[in-house]
Amino acid sequence: MKTKRIVVGVTGASGVIYSLGLLKALKGKCEIHLIVSDGARLVAEKEEGISLEQLEELADKTWDFKDLSAPIASGSYKTDGMVIVPCSIKT
Repeated sequence: MKTKRIVVGVTGASGVIYSLGLLKALKGKCEIHLIVSDGARLVAEKEEGISLEQLEELADKTWDFKDLSAPIASGSYKTDGMVIVPCSIKT
């Protein structure tokens, strides 16, 4: 059976705390690819006391959101879904 591949994009504000719960729920159930914005990194450390490493440990692969050469930046990269946490009107 094929393992599902899910991309999780984390933005600032409430995205960090919600993403932590999502990543824990997905762990072991699918292949998780994680992208964390600069804003989310700042909020994680300063407001939530969560290190970037804690989020990354829950993912199978992490990507720099500025890396346009990353495989996931291509429309041909096959995934089963993507979650932007949180998905707001500006996201």
